[in-house]
Amino acid sequence: MKKLIVLIGMMGSGKTTVGSALSKKLGFDFVDIDNEIEKQEKMTVSAIFNEFGEQYFRRLEKEKTLFFANKTNMVLSLGGGGFEDEETQKLLKKNGIVFYLKATPQCLFERIKTSIHRPLLRKNFSVDTIAFILKKRSANYEKAKFIIDTCDKTPDEVCDKILRYLK
Repeated sequence: MKKLIVLIGMMGSGKTTVGSALSKKLGFDFVDIDNEIEKQEKMTVSAIFNEFGEQYFRRLEKEKTLFFANKTNMVLSLGGGGFEDEETQKLLKKNGIVFYLKATPQCLFERIKTSIHRPLLRKNFSVDTIAFILKKRSANYEKAKFIIDTCDKTPDEVCDKILRYLK
């Protein structure tokens, strides 16, 4: 099975944790776009947002995503806003299998409330803020081939569900 598996969803939905575990189970490479950007820029995503702004970060995010969009035997984890760009969506849907890891605002809040490196949540961090961002992005997230609710599921359970879809 030569495939590109793409994980999308909000911060805290489990993309990195599930992606890492899934790649091990499949023997695929794992790439987290945010981590790739941090390596390239030698600074955190939050620092990039603070110093250069969201538009600059989104350009880097798109470049990195398009670079990996033609790879196979890979699990690719996008940042929370990485599937907002139409060109990126089309290419990933054409070349890969896109999974939306879905979670409620309350579930996401509980998972990330102690995380200090979430740039879009620095101000007014609350369930309402998460719900607002999620509402803006959900139409694009829903374009994924498969949608998996990750609330009340372990990373292994989510991996197993993805593997069943891949068969």
